[in-house]
Amino acid sequence: MVVDLTAAGALALRMRSLLLPAVSEPSGVADVVEWFGAMQAQDLAGVLWSLGARLPRYTEKSVIAALERREGLRTWPMRGTVHLIPPADAHWMLDLMGSRALAGAAQRRQVLGIDEKGAELAVDVLRGALEGGKRLTRGACVAALAEAGIGTAGQAAYHLLWYASQRGVTCIAPNSGKEQTFVLLDEWAPKPNRPDRDEALAIMAVRYFRGHGPTTRKDFAGWMGMTATDAKRGIAAAGDALTTVRVDGVEMHLPPELLDAPRDVEAGFRALPGFDEYLLGFKDRTLMVDDAHKQAIIPGGNGVFQATIVRSGRVIGIWKRTLASRARVVVDVQPLVPFRAADRKKAEAALAPYARYLDRELEVRW
Repeated sequence: MVVDLTAAGALALRMRSLLLPAVSEPSGVADVVEWFGAMQAQDLAGVLWSLGARLPRYTEKSVIAALERREGLRTWPMRGTVHLIPPADAHWMLDLMGSRALAGAAQRRQVLGIDEKGAELAVDVLRGALEGGKRLTRGACVAALAEAGIGTAGQAAYHLLWYASQRGVTCIAPNSGKEQTFVLLDEWAPKPNRPDRDEALAIMAVRYFRGHGPTTRKDFAGWMGMTATDAKRGIAAAGDALTTVRVDGVEMHLPPELLDAPRDVEAGFRALPGFDEYLLGFKDRTLMVDDAHKQAIIPGGNGVFQATIVRSGRVIGIWKRTLASRARVVVDVQPLVPFRAADRKKAEAALAPYARYLDRELEVRW
């Protein structure tokens, strides 16, 4: 028998899937990364706060320290976009979902004036430069390519660094200061998992719906950057680990144990980064966002998401931070709905954990 849920009930369960709040608090960074399977991470400061928002005892420094312990790594496993993923899963995720991005690489290289021989030489150069546990900044990697006679002007350098990671040779390590660094994937994750294709699709399905459900097969396909057929196959391969519900007549999926969680939406305020799975994990964001607010959250529809103030699971404002000094963070808040004085106090209280996470004093400007 298929369970029917209201939109409000589905949103309450979805927020718990997103660990906002969690049914049980995750134990650390590795726990959160494995729970989601992949977390949008093109914006480093954003994904660090995505972790901090779900780990209230962590600071930015302790999150970075966990990533130094290899509790997660950043690479381009899906949709041609940087994600934070479990290190042991990087190879099979790249094999499963990265092939679609690689298929378009040759056409992109034509635009950039890079031939296939040059691209393969770049991979070999980066492999040689990083072998033996070396860790190089982005600038040092580009310099190694240039020294080998490989053109790096314009977007060529980015493409070649992406290509080496997409091929499963390199990956992104934590920053050195403010600069991105690269390491060899095989050295960073020496004991890779190797599920077959159906197992891999099932793992992705379980992790996606566990970390985002209830939601649709279409959302799952969009999140993976794969076909509807692959999404359907993954859900089927997941078997009893997933169940089906109807939300206002729309078929959605989730782990069956989530149905035991409370179906009332937490009434509090939260401050989330722009590139959080809360929004990036879905094609259809109707449960969380009013149509009238989409332009403010994604100005010009350019794919750059603003950080959000969320009340009872719905976006009601956006915010931007400025690191004004070593001791102070200034946050500018733009309400998207009328805010009473009490709402402003609650929003400021929701931003306080972010300031604590940064180990800075908070100043809020309206």
